[in-house]
This record gives sequence, structure tokens and C-alpha cells, in this order.
Amino acid sequence: MATRHLAEIKAPTLLIVGGNDYGVIELNQQAYRALDCEKSFKIVPGATHLFEEPGALEQVSGLATDWFNRHLRVEKAVEPPMRETRVYATREEAGRMLARRLSSYRQTNAVVLGIPRGGLPVAREIADALAVPLDVIVARKLGAPGQPELGIGAVVDGDHPYVIFNQNTIEHLGVEDEYIKAVIARQLKEVHRRETACRGGRSKVPLAGKTVIVVDDGIATGSSIRAALRGVRRQKPERLVLAVPVAPAESLEALRSDADEIVCLETPNDFFAVGQFYGDFHQMSDDEVKTILHRERPAETHVQR
Repeated sequence: MATRHLAEIKAPTLLIVGGNDYGVIELNQQAYRALDCEKSFKIVPGATHLFEEPGALEQVSGLATDWFNRHLRVEKAVEPPMRETRVYATREEAGRMLARRLSSYRQTNAVVLGIPRGGLPVAREIADALAVPLDVIVARKLGAPGQPELGIGAVVDGDHPYVIFNQNTIEHLGVEDEYIKAVIARQLKEVHRRETACRGGRSKVPLAGKTVIVVDDGIATGSSIRAALRGVRRQKPERLVLAVPVAPAESLEALRSDADEIVCLETPNDFFAVGQFYGDFHQMSDDEVKTILHRERPAETHVQR
């Protein structure tokens, strides 16, 4: 996305990419050629898009440390200590903390929508605290060929399925139309399966004319959240709010035009993955999600201020 500005960069620049991050390697090579500054291009062998393999992030950290030690000068002035980023014990704890920031919507015409699976326990706490209905909205990333963690778009279900595309990535990777149609069909099938599993026959909560609060346990790139927000917008809510415990500032900025309000507790600079900000970030099952969605709301819940 920044290709046209790369030649303007003057600061020493290090590019790091995984050796198995096919397609993205080529994008980084193009960026490297466009840079007109001191630069270096490093490949971490065997690593994929998010460097999730054992030891991969340590290699990234070592390469970055060496680069910064070479190019950053330590100033004598004492900088004020940075505020430590909060780590939530559980998704439920994050939900309770978010609810305090959303207390103005208590007992209004609001509806809380959790994004399964991880967003639902966060959303459940918010809905209970605000004494408003809870429902789900399912959005799925469209993975690139041979690289499912690299999104070429996202799809969300509704009365009419809604799809968004990352056109730059599609064009750079040369993704063919037949692949795109197939991955949309596959992910829509998974969307339907998850909605059926979550709702267990319960009807959708109407959203027209309501304040809709879309909740997830965190945001990385934001493509799935964007699809969810745009899918909700088509159902004509009066107000659309995005609420998450943690997200990179640049991801939130990119979503500003898709929501009327964004509430986020933490925007850390050292963001690698949502899970790093949780003590318990276990993979939730469909049964857990269904139990959370169908749990009866307490008769009266007070939001702590």
C-alpha cells in the first residue's frame, strides 16, 4: 500500500520475511528494490506469515536488535517510562473492563454482537453489564492460495452475504477468479456452520434502528472486522460501535470510516498477535460458544464506573 512512497524513505530500513511466506517474499523484494536508502532484506528460513514456528520470532527479534544497535544512537536525555501494556487474565475480564467504557449504552436500544469464537465471551460480559440482547455475527478471512493466514479479503453472512477484497494483494499475487469464487464458497459454508452451531435454532436479533456494538477479543489486520461492520451497516442500525480490548493504532485508524464510534482499551506499539495480551487465550469450541450465547442474563447487573 505504501509502494509509491518508498523512494522517499531516508531512514535505514530492514525488511524481514518468512522463507515460506510465498507471495509476500516477492512483495518485499519489490519494496526492497524501490527503497533508496541504506537497507537490508532478511529471510527467516521455514517461517510463515506471522512467524508462528518455534524459534522464528526469536530470529526476527535478533535481526531487529542488531539493526537497531547499528542505526539508533542512545541519547543522554532520560525518557519518561512507558506505560506497560495491560495483559488480561481472560477474555471475560477484558469484557468487564470494556463494559465500563460502554456504560452509557446501558438499558438502551443497543444490541451486542460477538464475533465467534474468541469475541463471544467478551461480548457476553458487555451484554450482561449493559442489560441488552446478545447475538453473533460471523466473518471469515479469505486466505491466499497456499497461504491461508494471508488474507485476500473477508466474507460475512447476512440476508445477503457481503464480501470485501484486498485488491492490492490479489493483484500482486495474481490470484485467479476461479480460486476466489471457490474460497468464498468454502468460507460461506463455514460461516453458515458456525452460525447454526452458535444459535442452536434461535432467531437473529433484528438490528434495524438499533445501536449495534460489534465486539471481538482483539484486532490484528482488521479485514474480518471490516467485513462484519459493513455487513451490519447494510442492516441499517441507528449507530454502529466497534469495541475491542486491544488493537494496533493503525488498524483502528483504517476502520474509522466503517464505525460511528470505536472503543479500544489498549493500542500497544509492540503488537505481534492478539494472544500476547491474554493470560488465557485458549481455542474455544463450538460447544463453549453455544453455552455462552444461550446463558441467561442476570436479572440485574451494575456496571462499575
